Amino acid sequence: MHARPVRRLVTWFAAALLSLLGTALPITAQAALPPALDGQPLPSLAPMLEKVTPAVVNISTKTRVKVRDPFFDDAMMRQFFGLRGEPRERIAQSLGSGVIVDAAKGYVLTNNHVVGGADDITVTLQDGRDFKGKLIGTDPDTDVAVVQIQASHLEALPLADSAKLRVGDFVVAVGDPFGLGQTVTSGIVSALSRSGLGGSGYQNFIQTDASINPGNSGGALVNLRGELVGINTMIFSPSGGNVGIGFAIPSNLSSEVMQQLVAHGKVSRGSLGLETQDITPRIAQMLGLKNSNGVVVTRVQNGSVADSAAVQVGDVLTAVDGKPLRSPQDLRNAEGLLPIGSTVKLNVLRGGNSREVRATLTPEKLATLDGGKLDQRLAGVTFSELPQNQRGQGITGVAVSDVRAGSRAALAGLQTNDVVVAVGNLRIASLRVLQRLAGVNPRQLVLIVAGDDGVRYVDLQ
Repeated sequence: MHARPVRRLVTWFAAALLSLLGTALPITAQAALPPALDGQPLPSLAPMLEKVTPAVVNISTKTRVKVRDPFFDDAMMRQFFGLRGEPRERIAQSLGSGVIVDAAKGYVLTNNHVVGGADDITVTLQDGRDFKGKLIGTDPDTDVAVVQIQASHLEALPLADSAKLRVGDFVVAVGDPFGLGQTVTSGIVSALSRSGLGGSGYQNFIQTDASINPGNSGGALVNLRGELVGINTMIFSPSGGNVGIGFAIPSNLSSEVMQQLVAHGKVSRGSLGLETQDITPRIAQMLGLKNSNGVVVTRVQNGSVADSAAVQVGDVLTAVDGKPLRSPQDLRNAEGLLPIGSTVKLNVLRGGNSREVRATLTPEKLATLDGGKLDQRLAGVTFSELPQNQRGQGITGVAVSDVRAGSRAALAGLQTNDVVVAVGNLRIASLRVLQRLAGVNPRQLVLIVAGDDGVRYVDLQ
């Protein structure tokens, strides 16, 4: 009964398919689009990218990693079995990207997580030339690093003013994802000033939907004029693949960090001398606040700029430089992302009255300690108190501010920017505690340290 309607449907479908194939065949035969349509040139990013891509490089690194062996690492086992020599090592390799920003001096901007701690750095240009990279400096707190190469005929990207970026601006990401070779993706600026993404450091990211994948780290995010607006650094993904949420470090911030790394090899940051915490509904009620907006001051360091500005414990900070404060992280970002000498405007609420104070960021003064004075096995190591941004994140321990190359500690695996959290089984909370424990001069000196590669033991024989 239904045979005729079905037959008609099949006949119509076959005719439609033939019609589609008939129109598709000429298009398939001409794979390339014409350079112009109705006399108008078709839009293309190719002219801009011809100028950009020579400045984007591939970075490959090799890092010697000690293989942990419970027998070899234990001093008693080594003595009992007569084990000699250094612990075994393996070579860890990684791939990333970078951007040439100074052709005359060969400076390449990239991420700290691409080159930090690497023993060998190789920079490959788009034309296939390879060069050994010299690490000028890294800043883990912003994930920025500078590498230098000695090469001629380099192309550099001009830096744009990232403060002028707007949500909706078109951007292009260039890098080397998965080691496939130089790859270009496009999208828009999805959001600005992103922070609170987990992890430590200072966060002020550009968010984009231009595809960013593993290997793109350190690559370029450019505008349609071919100017660098950001350094691609991370993605948000439940699966590890791109889902259209990528983040880049603004070019203004990268440039400021690079200037300090080139000049001093490290970044010095200012501090207001404040410690704050979130305002819970109960704290809001205690302070007589109508809402929980802002952060409450819990400590003001004596002699700090905040102290000079008459900020007090119990004050509520509601905004910094006109931007609302949502958490202590916002205040830490403001301190860490502004250069020393910058004037910060704080909106302070006290007793129901609001006022505005200004304070100039000054270098944070941290107490230091020469490791050689504690124990000869620590000669060449400089320890310091943790900076405020780490203390504010609940991190406890003592910072390793410098390790002399070739020293006993360096050969044992201690690295600059490590945090010593314990000596043996005893927790370390300050330089004073470290001085007391190391002063005992134990036969076996084992430090438990936290670094970029996680928590590990450093055994100083």
